[in-house]
Amino acid sequence: MPGLQRYIPPHYTQEHHVFRAMVQRFVADEIEPFASEWDEAETFPRDLYTKAGELGLLGIGFPEGYGGTEVDLFYSLIVAEELAAVCAGGISASLMSHTIGSPPIKNVGNEEQKKRYLPSILSGDKISALAITEPDGGSDVANLKTTAVRYEDHYVVNGTKTFITSGMRADVYTVAVRTGDVGMNGISLLLIDRDTAGFERTPLNKMGWWASDTATLYFDNCRVPAANLLGTENQGFQAIMLNFNSERLWMAAGCIAASRACYNEVLDYAQQRIVFGKPLSQKQVVRHKLVQMAQRINAATAYLDQSR
Repeated sequence: MPGLQRYIPPHYTQEHHVFRAMVQRFVADEIEPFASEWDEAETFPRDLYTKAGELGLLGIGFPEGYGGTEVDLFYSLIVAEELAAVCAGGISASLMSHTIGSPPIKNVGNEEQKKRYLPSILSGDKISALAITEPDGGSDVANLKTTAVRYEDHYVVNGTKTFITSGMRADVYTVAVRTGDVGMNGISLLLIDRDTAGFERTPLNKMGWWASDTATLYFDNCRVPAANLLGTENQGFQAIMLNFNSERLWMAAGCIAASRACYNEVLDYAQQRIVFGKPLSQKQVVRHKLVQMAQRINAATAYLDQSR
């Protein structure tokens, strides 16, 4: 039985194929040989960001004026798929944390904010993180409790965020805070720099994805300039929802690609493992399971490809 390959739909152009080949080379040269070592070390070299930035991987989908490349959605899905194909999810999650931390800057930030942050993030010189999840709230954005109270030209931020990807090494955090009444209409987004007084971070121990830098953030009377407000006060919920749509597509692409890699590992094992004189792959029940897995992966891929 041959390995399961990704079906490439007709709306992928030659440019998409060339780009995929470039990402595959980057993963093969810069990630795959070191993935296990980095996972054991629970980190990876910071220069991986600048290498990805030099190749243009970090700028996909961002405006050219800030160092990005304005292309269709499928370029982002190709990056997600090829990073996931080596099943090193922790590396991919942290390396690409700007894909959730920086869209609010692009979507609702003012020109000064975009110029100040996006070029250095898309080049890999700075790392961007998104801080929404709280210890007792999960993704229940409308009921978050971290507060930001305005005093003249600054906000005073108090609260806790947890399970934050790139939480320790990020340079700038897009933080969801409560600036108004309860519910979705009282939420804003603030850009908070890592060296802000009163801002502390602690790393989290995880069962897997060790190379992903995941942390809990603590804000204790942090003074954040009012100029760091993203968009309009109390209108942050809408910007966050825009973020979630692209996140779900990115994660779907990664999950499907990782599933395909796992399937091929299982298939290879089934063809090599001899039981009662025959490979497992020649057992009817095993063959049925393999076919059902392939069907599900291909069906999920077809759904993803309809995202255009």
